[in-house]
Amino acid sequence: MNENNEIAIEEGSTNVYADLDYADAAQMQRKSQLAAEISRAIKARRLTQDGAAELLGIDQSKVSRITRGQFRGVSETKLLELMTKLGHDVRILVGPVRRRIGKIELQFA
Repeated sequence: MNENNEIAIEEGSTNVYADLDYADAAQMQRKSQLAAEISRAIKARRLTQDGAAELLGIDQSKVSRITRGQFRGVSETKLLELMTKLGHDVRILVGPVRRRIGKIELQFA
């Protein structure tokens, strides 16, 4: 608060992990997006966590952690694999070389 009792508001970026200075912020954001989409897909299919675990070939406790956004220790590759098991197509597009560092982004149809 300043002298006039006004609260200073700082606008964040589009990546909360970057705002929190995580070293792997871009990867964490992608994994977060994938975990959220996995959770939506499980709900859309009306699966219980046990049913999702059986379909995905992982423990129910791991389904619970992923759907609650606790995905540390789960690779992006594994999350993409889970998406395919939930009936989603995953496409990886490699674009032309540019004079800057490339980026990885996710788009959900």
